Amino acid sequence: MITMLTERAQILLKTLVERYIADGQPIGSRTLAQHAGLDLSPASIRNVMADLEAMGLVASPHHSAGRIPTVQGYRVFVDRLMTIQPLDSVEIDRLEADLLADDPQRVVKHASRLLSQLTQFAGVVMIPRRRSAAFQQLEFIRLAEKRILLIIVTTDGEVQNRILTTERSYSAAELSQAAQLLNQHYAGTTFNTVRQRMQAELQSLHRDIDALMQLALTTSADALGPRNEGLVLSGERNLLKIDAFSNMARIRGLFDLFEQKTTLIQLLDLSQQAEGVQIFIGSESEVVPLDECSVVTAPYQVNGEIVGTLAVVGPTRMAYERVIPIVDITAKLLSNALTHT
Repeated sequence: MITMLTERAQILLKTLVERYIADGQPIGSRTLAQHAGLDLSPASIRNVMADLEAMGLVASPHHSAGRIPTVQGYRVFVDRLMTIQPLDSVEIDRLEADLLADDPQRVVKHASRLLSQLTQFAGVVMIPRRRSAAFQQLEFIRLAEKRILLIIVTTDGEVQNRILTTERSYSAAELSQAAQLLNQHYAGTTFNTVRQRMQAELQSLHRDIDALMQLALTTSADALGPRNEGLVLSGERNLLKIDAFSNMARIRGLFDLFEQKTTLIQLLDLSQQAEGVQIFIGSESEVVPLDECSVVTAPYQVNGEIVGTLAVVGPTRMAYERVIPIVDITAKLLSNALTHT
């Protein structure tokens, strides 16, 4: 859509979005003429505004001569027209000092609080997912005819026991053979990786115990694979001060979102599939139910592996050019802190 806009239309749209974010009031032609830096008559500006409205980038509120950006207008602004405002050194130093290597839970809470304080919106951090465990040793112990005790020892020293219910009975020799094969060939490897390798390497070998090994790996991956314990949320009361959330229905919807957490977790999960900062404006996410909300997210890592996502939740009328670098730098500093804890 940006390619369809003339240069002056881009300048006027950028000016309109910036003034609306700053003032919160519909922007009229006189204000645009004062701030756009273009030598255009009011009539010319009105013509450009009419074109932008026809394209769905701006809208005219009821009983107002001015215009406000639509979700599509914000999207064009964020993707093409916005000028990012880098954080100053004082803010970066503050973030870095508060996100020093420490207890992981405390670092995550600090990150959520800092996101809220720096933006004056709600800060959300997904509690780190436990990374997929690699196993050091597996052992099978026959309990009954079709019940086997699986003992899992991970490379981190964690020990877990699981009961396997099999389709047929296995002898002590078969259980020993299965454990020996897994331990000799795959120790130190994550369970999901072993399953992928087994499909290629063992498909035609050891058919008599292959089903047992596959069951053991599936059970182990479920027991020790990645899991998420929830979210850390800070500053949600900041949103009560925002005009967009001034009526009770919107407030209830917003706090239902925070209380249930499920939809937010879904959105943060989606954000892990892309690199860097993601911006969901209004209803774009198809997850967050409030048209007046925008969510700015970024994944964070431990030792190069993505383990969670953090976000700022605020109104669509937010200063994206400032919120985006806050989210980006916080994710990088949190990654660094958790990698060194």
